[in-house]
Amino acid sequence: MSSMLRGVVTVGVWTMASRVLGFARDMLIAAMLGAGPVADAFFVALKLPNLFRRLFGEGAFNAAFVPSFTGMLQAEGKEAANRFAEEAASVMAFWLGGLTIAGMVFMPQVMLVLAPGFSANPEKFDLAVNLTRITFPYLFLICLTALFSGVLNGLDRFAAAAAAPVLFNVFSIAAMLGLTPYVANAGYALAWGVSVSGVAQLALLVWAVRRAGMRIRIPRPRLTPQMHELFRKMAPGLVGAGVTQLNLAVDVIIASLLPPGTVALLYYADRIQQLPLGVIGTAVGTALLPMLARQVRAGEAEGAITTLNRALEFALFLTVPAALALAISAFPIVWVLFGRGAFDMEAARLSAQALAAYALGLPAFVAVKVLAPAFFARGDTAKPVKIGMSAVALNLALNVAFMVPLRHIGPALATSIAAIFNCVWLAWVLHKQGQLVPDAGLLHRLPRMGLAAAAMAATLALAQGPLFAIAPGVRGVKYVALAALVSLGLGAYVLAGQLTGAFDLREVRALLRRPRRKAAPGTIG
Repeated sequence: MSSMLRGVVTVGVWTMASRVLGFARDMLIAAMLGAGPVADAFFVALKLPNLFRRLFGEGAFNAAFVPSFTGMLQAEGKEAANRFAEEAASVMAFWLGGLTIAGMVFMPQVMLVLAPGFSANPEKFDLAVNLTRITFPYLFLICLTALFSGVLNGLDRFAAAAAAPVLFNVFSIAAMLGLTPYVANAGYALAWGVSVSGVAQLALLVWAVRRAGMRIRIPRPRLTPQMHELFRKMAPGLVGAGVTQLNLAVDVIIASLLPPGTVALLYYADRIQQLPLGVIGTAVGTALLPMLARQVRAGEAEGAITTLNRALEFALFLTVPAALALAISAFPIVWVLFGRGAFDMEAARLSAQALAAYALGLPAFVAVKVLAPAFFARGDTAKPVKIGMSAVALNLALNVAFMVPLRHIGPALATSIAAIFNCVWLAWVLHKQGQLVPDAGLLHRLPRMGLAAAAMAATLALAQGPLFAIAPGVRGVKYVALAALVSLGLGAYVLAGQLTGAFDLREVRALLRRPRRKAAPGTIG
C-alpha cells in the first residue's frame, strides 16, 4: 500500500507542476486571445489530438497494455515483456501514422463533425481547420509516448512519464512568446508549440525507458495473437476509460452551436477543474492499475479489495473539498487566474458559472478513474464500455435539453450529471461482483470527510466576500486575497478533519516515510 501511495504522490507532484505551468500558459492565452473567435478555433484544434492523448495516455491503451505487460514481466521475464512492447509499438506506429495522414487530408470533414457551428462563419471554420492540421501530428507522437509511459508504469517507474506533460506547457509558452510576431496570430504559434512538444515528450520517454533497462525498437508490424488480444481489450476501453473525454468532446460540439466565445469559456472552466482531476484522479488511477493487476494475477482477492478501498478513500479525501471549493469560490478563482487583457470581468463571470457546474461532478470524475482500473486489472473492458456508452448518450441528451435555457452552463452540467451516473453504475457492478466491498475504514471516514469539507465550505463562503472587497481590481492584491482564501480553506479542512477523525496526518506521513525498495542500477524511480 505504501508503494502505491508513493506512486500516487510521484505522479501527483509532477502533474501539479504541469498544471501550474498550464495555468501560466492559459493566463497568456486569456490575455492574448480572450474568449474570441481565434481562441475558439485554437481550443477546437487542441481538442482532437488532446482527446486521443487522454484516451490513450490515461485510458484505453494504458488500461489494456499495463496489466498485460506487468503480467508478462512477472510470468515470462523482461525479454518477453520487451518483445511484447516492441510488437505493440510497431503496430501502433503503422496505424497511427495512417490515421494522422488521413485526418490531415480530410480535416474539413472532421471539423464539420467536431465543431458544426463553425461552418456558419467561413473564416473561423478555415482557421480551425488550419490550426488542427498543424496540431494533428501530436496525436501520433503522444500515443507512442503513451506506450513508453505504459512500459515505465508497468515497471513501477512513474516519474519520467508523469514529468513529460511539463514539456507540453514549456513549449507552448515558448512558442506563444517567441513565435507570435512571425505568424498570422497567436493561435498559429500555439499550434506549432503543441506539435513540437510532442517530439520532446516522446524523446524524453524513449530515454527514460532505456535508462530503465528496456530497449524498444520498431520492427515490421505484425498482428500476432498477443496483438489481437491487446487491441481486443483496448477497443472497448476507448469508451470505457475515456468516457469523460468523450463527454467533453460532446460539450465542444454543442458549444460550437452556441454564441461565439462559448468554446473558450468552457475551456477555461475545464482547465481549472482539470487541476484536481489530473493531480488526484490520474495519479491514483495510474498508480493503482499495476498494483491491482499484480494482486489479481496472484489471486489476492482480499488484498485487491483493500487496495481499492484505500484508493477511493485517498481520492475522495482530496476531491470532495476541492469540488466544494471550486463551486463556492468559482468567480474569484477564474477572475484572479485569467482576468487580464482580452479576458474581461463578464467573461470571468460566465466561465465561473460553467466551473461551478463542472465542480458538481468532480468527485464522480475522479472516482471513475479509481473504479475503472478494478475492471481493467481483471481484463474486463466490456462492462465499462457498456456503462460508458450509456453515460455518453445521457450526456448528449442533457446537452440538447440544456443548451437553450442554460446556454454555456448546459454542457458543463450535463457532463457532471453523466459522470455521476457513470460512477454510480460502475460502483454498483463492482459491488455486485464482490470486487468493491466498503470496509470499516472507508465507512468510518467518508461521513467525517463530508463534515470536514462542509466546515471548509462555510469558511470559504464567509471569508471570500471581505477578502475580495479589499481593492478587488488591484492585480497584486487579488493574488494575495486568493492565496489567503486558499490557505483559510485548507486550514479549516485539515483542522476539521483532525477533530472529526476523518483522517490522521501522522498515518499519511508514516506511509510516505517507509523505505523504498532498492532500485536496480540505471533505473528511474
